[in-house]
Amino acid sequence: MGAHDNLKLTEKFTRVSEDVLDYEFTVDDATMWTRPWSGMIPLRLKHELIYEYACHEGNEAIPDMLRGHRFEERERESTTKREK
Repeated sequence: MGAHDNLKLTEKFTRVSEDVLDYEFTVDDATMWTRPWSGMIPLRLKHELIYEYACHEGNEAIPDMLRGHRFEERERESTTKREK
C-alpha cells in the first residue's frame, strides 16, 4: 500500500537450522520513505496443512455462509410455489 513504480523489494531466505528459515526483506522506495527499511521473520517448520489465509480464513465463516444459502434456497422455493 502506498508503493510507487520505483519500489525495490529485496528478499532473502536463510536456513538457520533444520527446522527454521529466516525470511529477511528490505523495502526501498524514496518516493514513499526517507530511507530503506528492513525486517526479519523466522519461519518454523510445522507438520500441519497450510492454507492460503485469504481463501481459507480458518473456515470460521463456512457455517454462516451455508446457513445463508440454505435460507435463500428456501425463500426461492416458497416464492416459486406461491407463483404456481
